[in-house]
Amino acid sequence: MGATLLVALACLWKGLHWSAAALVGGGAVVLAGWFSARIALGGGVDAALPALARLVAGVLAKWLVLVAALALGVIALGLPPLPMLAAAVAVLAAQVLALALAR
Repeated sequence: MGATLLVALACLWKGLHWSAAALVGGGAVVLAGWFSARIALGGGVDAALPALARLVAGVLAKWLVLVAALALGVIALGLPPLPMLAAAVAVLAAQVLALALAR
């Protein structure tokens, strides 16, 4: 969530509308990740095929929720798409970096 706040602060020069869009974009990634984890890890201990199916379903759900949240922000809320995408990319890059550093 720290990457979201940094992008939102950087977008303040353009206005509160852009900063709010950055918060929505970063929040969408966090929401999608939470939803994905609930699906992928919610089945407990199981055989390999059902566990793999849950992981794949979790990844698909993550991207569907992310795209739906970003589309909702642009279409329903009228937020600018550029700061939403910038925050989403920043949060995803932070997640990849955290995984690479094994934290």
